[in-house]
Amino acid sequence: MSLQFVVDGLLTGSMIGLGAIGVTLTYSILRFSNFAHGDFMAWGTYATLAVVSAIGATFGKVAPIAPLSFGWPLIAALVVGMAFTALLALLLDKVLFARLRSQGQAIIVVMASFGASMALRSLLEFTFTSRPTYFSRAIQIAMPVGFGIRITPDQIALLLLTAVLVFGVHLLMTRTQTGRSMQALSQNAALARIVGIDVASVVRVTWVIGGALACVAGVMIGILVQIRPFMGFDMLLPMFAAAILGGIGSIPGAVLGGLIIGLAEAGAVQLIGAEWRAAVSFIILMAVLFVRPIGLFGVRER
Repeated sequence: MSLQFVVDGLLTGSMIGLGAIGVTLTYSILRFSNFAHGDFMAWGTYATLAVVSAIGATFGKVAPIAPLSFGWPLIAALVVGMAFTALLALLLDKVLFARLRSQGQAIIVVMASFGASMALRSLLEFTFTSRPTYFSRAIQIAMPVGFGIRITPDQIALLLLTAVLVFGVHLLMTRTQTGRSMQALSQNAALARIVGIDVASVVRVTWVIGGALACVAGVMIGILVQIRPFMGFDMLLPMFAAAILGGIGSIPGAVLGGLIIGLAEAGAVQLIGAEWRAAVSFIILMAVLFVRPIGLFGVRER
């Protein structure tokens, strides 16, 4: 049996894991499930595409960086897209979520995020239409690496980017005062306020990290698959399943959960058929909730 599904699963898991980091941080620190997180991915991807198009219109056709399918315009546009998505998340929080959180009703904030998700997705579809688009239509030749596995330079680059970003977020959470403040707020919000932690600042950092990583995950999908308004919505269930599987509040858990779900989906496609792919996340989510609700790295609240 070919082990190609392992590469496919790792790539899918990387996208899910990057998105799940934002989901798990939002839930552990702000105490609500943000259904608009998938749409941050889509908005960030389209913003990146718009910047790439603007650079192309200004400088003309730019040759890709060999052996990749993209050049410096996409790299520069990704940075702009990450900043845009972070600002979008901050704006949505300021206009909507922060006002509702102050009322102390978590279910109201969750329903508001669901409504915001529909509004963002509809606006995106109205602006760019539902027709799929691509960063590049260049065809890459996959290189054989043994055991029936083939991988393209783009896939290698994106796996390395995921590893760098996850390591960077891990260092931020464990080695900086901001990260320690985020952990303290997630463990006990009342005590964190008493000891003088700047809650507003922590909330802003949470949205910035979640939004920026969501943009990267969306751009990865755009490079490897395609870009369309519903791309983030399709990733919503796998991201929530990954966050719960890894344990709410755990960055390594969210990434590991994403990789497990990505591998499970790829394995299901190879063994049973592509029509079962969407069911895998739901089955894993239900299994975790029944067997170990706190997830792999979760800690029971006392």
